[in-house]
Amino acid sequence: MYTRFLILGGAGLVGTQVVRHICHALEPDTIVVASLKREEAVASCEAFEREFPGKVNFVPAWGNLFVSHDLANSARGEMMADPKTRAALLGAVYGDFDAAYEGNQLVGMLREHKPQVVVDCVNTATGFSYLDIFDGAAKVQEWIGEDGFDPKGTSDLEGFLLSQSVPQLIRHVRFVHRSTIEVGVKVYVKVGTTGTGGMGMNIPYTHSEDRPSKKLLAKNEAAFGHTGLLFLLARTPGAPIVKEVKPAAMIGYRAVTVKQVRDKHGNRDLVQAQALALKAGDALELRDDAKGYPVTGALDVAVVDTGENGVFTRGEFSAITALGQMEYVTPEEIAAIVVREIRGATTGRDIISALDGAVLDPSYKAGLVRGVALQDLEAVEQASLENNSGVPSIALGRLGPPELSKLLFEGALLGHVYGTLEAVANDAADARVAADRLHAALEATQVGSLAPSIGIPILLPDGATLLRGPRINVPEVLGHKTSVPMSASSVDAWAAKGWVDLRPRNLERWRDRARRMIQARTDLRVAGSAAATIQSYMSDKFEIGEVVAWVFNNEMGGHRVK
Repeated sequence: MYTRFLILGGAGLVGTQVVRHICHALEPDTIVVASLKREEAVASCEAFEREFPGKVNFVPAWGNLFVSHDLANSARGEMMADPKTRAALLGAVYGDFDAAYEGNQLVGMLREHKPQVVVDCVNTATGFSYLDIFDGAAKVQEWIGEDGFDPKGTSDLEGFLLSQSVPQLIRHVRFVHRSTIEVGVKVYVKVGTTGTGGMGMNIPYTHSEDRPSKKLLAKNEAAFGHTGLLFLLARTPGAPIVKEVKPAAMIGYRAVTVKQVRDKHGNRDLVQAQALALKAGDALELRDDAKGYPVTGALDVAVVDTGENGVFTRGEFSAITALGQMEYVTPEEIAAIVVREIRGATTGRDIISALDGAVLDPSYKAGLVRGVALQDLEAVEQASLENNSGVPSIALGRLGPPELSKLLFEGALLGHVYGTLEAVANDAADARVAADRLHAALEATQVGSLAPSIGIPILLPDGATLLRGPRINVPEVLGHKTSVPMSASSVDAWAAKGWVDLRPRNLERWRDRARRMIQARTDLRVAGSAAATIQSYMSDKFEIGEVVAWVFNNEMGGHRVK
């Protein structure tokens, strides 16, 4: 079974119980307890060592998982106050993925500890949605004004961009995808949220705004967007087993105590109220100078500590957990389900499995209809070509990735020149001679005009000449840039991604593909249905769509696993 665990949010309400249940049920060797702050992680490990003396190696880890190593221990307010740091944050969310990946705190944590199992108890949806996109939008609208852009609003604009949950969720899950595969994580369990404690759009609990709360709805959107991305991760070749346990009630509680607390504005004091005469037409100041309000005491209140969900007074706790309201579920119950899922038990509480059981999969009928559609397409295409009323039905470039169109056009040229896979595989001619034959076929196949017309340029056999149209799809650039510098390595990369490549070395690559497809077809005849896998080339002729699908399946890892 598994012996190395990483518990993200391991010092929190749910994470603490997950650690305990793992210790009792799974015989771990090492548990890494990760928290936002160093003191929380260290204190939790010390407490666990006292509770389970000599049985488990508890390792503290800390830092903000969603930023780079060098910012992992910085407060958000501190980061947002510095222009250079804001630029770095924007780069990590919207900039080059590989650079952001190498610097990310979560990636570094996984690389350092190499866990077999990751249990993510961090309230990710809350963290992203409570950056408050609505407040950010209001600030941006204010400084845009009627007169156009005001440079003084740059920090507000950057803050608005950094409050977007969708780009951050996408990047976070992509980091999880690559890093868990890189270090060999076997199981990834997310403790998620509904965002509303299981209640609907009639939820009466807000952050003082009108119902339904925009912040809570944003949290719900982030929570289920996260679930959707995890659903995709679970269907990705090479990824770990992915599960999500999603409590639909308030989680509580850790302790009952009297403590000095803060209100939503950070205030910790009782103050003497001041009388204000209301006059129609006067402006009402919403944020008055606190110095004008004498402090009369501290906000020392008996509260229920619910960990990451905050503290509640007796009245608040009674209301929110009452029958028909959020009610509540204990962290121990959540942890027990998490551990059972890690062990492989069927709890019925894994959201990813529930989605797997509910989505509609490919059907037998659709497979039969597909064949008819392809026959009709071929007949209509042939008729249009014979009466000069159309062009070959190869690609339009609207269905990505760019490799699809590039490979389809190359396949069309190969099919025209060779006719069969066997002829491609068995061609003994020098690759340079064969590449020239493909070049000569550009006019007869209309690829020479069709591909450049839709943004797919053609790199000729000499490697130094490019046939292009008014637009080029690859390389892809964002923003206002319309040109990029070229080098030999960049040309190779662009040709591999989205240019029809007629250079001899690419023809050699196609010959090798043809040999492997023919071998797979031979295996299918000998071994029967046992050999019918994505390695098999099913068609008995050179069908360009089938050929490209084979390339996606076997060279790009672009195949479904469920």
